Amino acid sequence: MHGTLFLEKRMKKLLKTVFVRTLPVMAGYLALGIGFGILAKSNGIGVLAVAAMSLFIYAGSMQFVAVGLFAGGASVLTLALTTLMVNARHLFYGISMIEPYKDMGKIKPYLIYGLTDETYALVCTGDVPEGFDKRRYSFFVTLFNHFYWVTGSVLGALIGSFITFDTTGIDFAMTALFITVFVEQWKSTNNHAPALIGVLSSVVCLLVFGADSFLIPAMLCICVLLLTGKNRIESREGRVNG
Repeated sequence: MHGTLFLEKRMKKLLKTVFVRTLPVMAGYLALGIGFGILAKSNGIGVLAVAAMSLFIYAGSMQFVAVGLFAGGASVLTLALTTLMVNARHLFYGISMIEPYKDMGKIKPYLIYGLTDETYALVCTGDVPEGFDKRRYSFFVTLFNHFYWVTGSVLGALIGSFITFDTTGIDFAMTALFITVFVEQWKSTNNHAPALIGVLSSVVCLLVFGADSFLIPAMLCICVLLLTGKNRIESREGRVNG
């Protein structure tokens, strides 16, 4: 009896800790999820489809992009390539979680699936509350964040179903997020080479390929330049920081 009560108290404490730590993610995911839901509904995507996208795709930026691609009648190949390019960053920070996730047992596939940027930031630090199991902590962080995104998306779709208004500009929510990330990255480091490569590649590809076709060429160009210039960028960073 006492053992059961002890475990219940520990579980409540763990869930409370995870909830507090994921509050910033909740604020962002609910706001962006609502924006996505409204945008998707305004483009003819139903509430159930919105819920399914957020539950099974679970890729914020790509879901925003997908709405435009669906509305424009994009081919399956375009969808696949765009998804690969937009989410290519997952390859890099996913590799860094091979060791931390190696002993996660049955929950490992879900942890891999639910590894978003924000979840990665919370679980990769190794800052697990003292006395708590890392497996459970990582699982509940991933689950809570996933729940926030699905909830925000469904709320947005429901709002879009019952309230009619001009949705022009809602799709800028994700653009605004990436601008914020870009500014933060620019301010947090003295080596601006990666940021400049991203901006210049995007602008050049936009001018060459046009607004409807520049995304994939831009992402390819950025990847190639970063990979081929990796050593030079790192040596420059060392000189700047030194």
